[in-house]
Amino acid sequence: MREISAETITNTIARLAIEACCILPATTYAAMAAARAAEPSPAGRDALDQLMQNAVIARSSMSPICQDTGLAVVFAEIGQDVHIVGGNFEDAVNRGIAKGYTEGYLRKSSVAEPLFERKNTGDNTPAVLHVRMVPGDHIRLKLAPKGAGSENKGALYMLVPADGIEGVKNAVLETVRHAGASPCPPMVVGVGIGGNMEKACLCAKIACARGIDTHNQDKRYADLEDELLALVNRLGTGPQGLGGKNTAFKVNIEFCPTHIASLPVAVNINCNAARHAEAVI
Repeated sequence: MREISAETITNTIARLAIEACCILPATTYAAMAAARAAEPSPAGRDALDQLMQNAVIARSSMSPICQDTGLAVVFAEIGQDVHIVGGNFEDAVNRGIAKGYTEGYLRKSSVAEPLFERKNTGDNTPAVLHVRMVPGDHIRLKLAPKGAGSENKGALYMLVPADGIEGVKNAVLETVRHAGASPCPPMVVGVGIGGNMEKACLCAKIACARGIDTHNQDKRYADLEDELLALVNRLGTGPQGLGGKNTAFKVNIEFCPTHIASLPVAVNINCNAARHAEAVI
């Protein structure tokens, strides 16, 4: 049994919050540069130039890439041979969010109650926390801040098996078409297929937080990722909605088993920053 202190978890989460909000992943910056080189639209090229300049400034000054530093979505894999000492895991994560968002001067966007008072919690807690127990004696933490411009454009479709692959394609394209410029394209599109109502959405969120340089390990789904990306980029929304061929950098798919009579499809969208950071402790 390996002991990990709650304080270590708190400090790691705080660091990841600042890094995720201020440092554009290198693979995403490379995708922006490639999109800029291939973009035929002058307005689209100008938008990509500004996005890349913004990323450089954010990294050098450790300032947020975007003013909407989002709700803090945390994916945690906890080794079954880990014993957390000095505090509760969930409390440690939330202390880390509060610390990172305060010390990093990141906008606090969380309200405690969604409908009536909508009072800001003041420290961006609580995190949206997803925990899995896994073999081993380490903890893997991934923090993926999610702003409202992209999150508000997600969708869930409860299809049936007869809708098939064409139904999935139509669901993705309809969601992206409806999103328009709101998610600040070029975007990353996460697609969750299978499970049930909530599992499909979780799969889509996990897909959204995957690197844009990855593919699904199942070649059939990897090929579908590429096909969907080509279809999305034919919509013509373009960088920042100004028109062009680069509406998305990547479509990522995650799938899981489902009911014999079900074909749930969830679509979750990330903005051009595709923010995420992770660590193993």
